[in-house]
Amino acid sequence: MPPAHEKLASISRHLAARWLRHAQQQTTQQCRRQYSASSGPPPTGYEAFANPVKTHIPSTQEAASISRRNAIVAGTLFVAAGAGYYTSLVNKKSDLSTTQQDILKPPTEQHLINWSGTHEVNVSKYYQPESLVELETIVKHAQDVGQKLRCVGSGLSPNALAFEQQGMVSLALMDKILFIDSKQGTVTVQAGARVQEVADILRPHGLTLQDYASIREQTIGGFTQVSAHGTGAAIPPVDDSVVALKLVTPALGTIELSKERDPELFYMARVGLGCLGVVVEVTMQCVPAYRLEEQTFVTTGAEVKANHATWLRDNKHLRYMWIPSTDAVVVVQCNEEGSEAGKKAAVEAAARRKKGKEYSTLFEQVEPMRTLAVSKGAVSPDEAASLSATQLRDALLAVAPLDSNWVAAVNAAEAEVWKRSAGTRSGWSDEILGFDCGGQQWVLEVAFPCGILDSPNLVDIKYMDELQALIIKHNIPAPAPIEQRWTSSSASPMSPAYSSSSSSSKSNSGGSGSSPGSNNLETSSKEIHSWVGIIMYLPEEDLEKRKEVTAAFKKYGALVEKHLLGKYGAVEHWAKIEVPYLGDGKSQDEEIVATMKARLGKKYPLEKFNAARKRLDPKNILGNDLVDTLLT
Repeated sequence: MPPAHEKLASISRHLAARWLRHAQQQTTQQCRRQYSASSGPPPTGYEAFANPVKTHIPSTQEAASISRRNAIVAGTLFVAAGAGYYTSLVNKKSDLSTTQQDILKPPTEQHLINWSGTHEVNVSKYYQPESLVELETIVKHAQDVGQKLRCVGSGLSPNALAFEQQGMVSLALMDKILFIDSKQGTVTVQAGARVQEVADILRPHGLTLQDYASIREQTIGGFTQVSAHGTGAAIPPVDDSVVALKLVTPALGTIELSKERDPELFYMARVGLGCLGVVVEVTMQCVPAYRLEEQTFVTTGAEVKANHATWLRDNKHLRYMWIPSTDAVVVVQCNEEGSEAGKKAAVEAAARRKKGKEYSTLFEQVEPMRTLAVSKGAVSPDEAASLSATQLRDALLAVAPLDSNWVAAVNAAEAEVWKRSAGTRSGWSDEILGFDCGGQQWVLEVAFPCGILDSPNLVDIKYMDELQALIIKHNIPAPAPIEQRWTSSSASPMSPAYSSSSSSSKSNSGGSGSSPGSNNLETSSKEIHSWVGIIMYLPEEDLEKRKEVTAAFKKYGALVEKHLLGKYGAVEHWAKIEVPYLGDGKSQDEEIVATMKARLGKKYPLEKFNAARKRLDPKNILGNDLVDTLLT
């Protein structure tokens, strides 16, 4: 019998996996269509890769019920695993009223795990306020007694950026859409509102957010505080759309910020990592709602190099998924329906379809991975028949996740599935831009400058060449995909995509929504950044294999850190940066941390950021080991 804590951890991982799978299905199945081997035309691109051959798609009423339940129980609260919730009063103090005592009585110790199953914490005090007054009371109490307090969103950060053992506060119950200004094109929401809910409510007003990340179950607070991003060389990370903030701070109470109210602090706080205050309200600049036509196809590295500069300029949204150990690159191009770029991409897609064989059913599209899975006993034939490609990938990699030859075989099968799934789909931008990023995983994503839109310098492609050479040289069992995306720069000094060119044009902060090819001088001369993410997937049930994959990924990440990041001026995504405890000796760990801190110090104005922290949070209530280790 495993010890109780191991059994609890196993339950937590299963819950995390179930939550992640549902969140991704919510993201990738927006059209609520049911695909089967025998009904209708097969899906293409992401829909083909992420959808099971047969699946139950919830009705509108079911989806609404699930959505709200997720926001309060599983989604926005991510996973709270344990025997149950318990209630205990804090030590009564003479200066606390009965109402305050009620607010300050969170459950006792909670066992929490992030969505990727990579981090967990036993948190002593876990608060869920329903109002600004309650939140202010909680923050003030933490300040008075010197208790750490991190604000958590949906728990989607792979590095568990929000985790803190002493105390955490969730704004899951503060999720209202407060005001939509159709004339100005802005929306004001409470920080606990989920991205998809905001998108759904904006659409009847003819508005949408400028861009979306992969999963839209994030809360707006977490979404913006870590400088999350989608893809598009003329589109900045999401923090650049923030035009006003309301924060609850330990030292100054509740403050409101904008470019008119304390602009320097405002721009700093847009990517504050939860360290400058608990973000309680966010006002974001929107853009007119638009529909996208997506083209997905597989090509070679050579063709990518030959066309990259043109594709980057011509496409509103562009994504590459490099498949290691193959010469296959999945290219995803998205453009507004009816646009010249969209028409051009459609013509090119039609020409590609004529050259290749078309597969009439989803069952045929997924066949290469299904056959491999059954032949190796990864799943039974009956089970394999109902699994999506992402689910089959998880099952296949679990057979031998660190055998580089096996992983290469899985990658080759995946490349073939993508070839069979090539095609076109269309929908609203928030429906198209999300995708299923697989099961529980370790991930490291970095951003680095790669020229301006008018003149990309192609260092982003050179980076990929060097990364793939590194994988081959060190025989790394690197699964697919290595995802590559782009954004323009951000005016937020703590954004990985910050640049002086963006800072000099802060008057345009909030985004113009200009598309590539629009000949907008400011857009075309703005610095662009490439974002590249490496990944390894974690088996859900085998604890020993999970430990082995974790150790292997840390070595993989250390090689990327050593050979590429400094060379390309790259920094990690704030939700994916990890303190590198390799377990190879304290001195080596300290040396690596020192290197990371030096690299971060070159990129970010840490002296000013820490001065703002001291002003707003002098007792460092809002910090944790991760941010304190890397930023101080």
